[in-house]
Amino acid sequence: MYRVCRFLSLVTYKIFGHFTVVGAENVPKSGGVIFTPNHVSFADPPTVGAGCHRQVHYMAKLELFKIPVLGLLIKSLGAYPVKRGTADRTAIRKSIEIVEGGGCICIFPEGTRSKDGNLQPAESGIGMIALKSRGTVVPVALIGTDNMLPPHSFFFHFARVKIVYGKPIRFEDLYEKGGREAIDEVGRRVMAAIAELKAAHG
Repeated sequence: MYRVCRFLSLVTYKIFGHFTVVGAENVPKSGGVIFTPNHVSFADPPTVGAGCHRQVHYMAKLELFKIPVLGLLIKSLGAYPVKRGTADRTAIRKSIEIVEGGGCICIFPEGTRSKDGNLQPAESGIGMIALKSRGTVVPVALIGTDNMLPPHSFFFHFARVKIVYGKPIRFEDLYEKGGREAIDEVGRRVMAAIAELKAAHG
């Protein structure tokens, strides 16, 4: 099912988004990976997975799993629920479990979509997951997805879409520290990396 949906996403993006992938070689071929993209559109989650050949698991808000058909579909694609607005420890544990098992997850460090396209500070979740799992973080810049699927729109628009995978990041100097300071520092470094990608390729 995941491969079928990835193929359909690629077809859709090539038709509507003039889809360009940059830095695919930066995605590790094995081992636990945490993709950390900026977030501006509902099209962002499948875009992250469409640009690489590894299966990507996503956090999705709990309410989506309660919608008939859609809930079953996203669950079959490897999505798992998160309670937004709270420190959902069950979702965090699930994320760590996937990464420690050598899988890939996608975490939007900002927590929610940016209304104006500007980057927001990272929430604590990305720092907690990155430090606990010790997975490789791959910063991602999504450019143009908000033009292809604007807020409050149910239809795709023709637009240029680019996904940029940045150089992998490790936090060797922070793994043993722990605590709020280390968690916040992970967030700052991740957001700085995304900002550099956007500036270079936007």
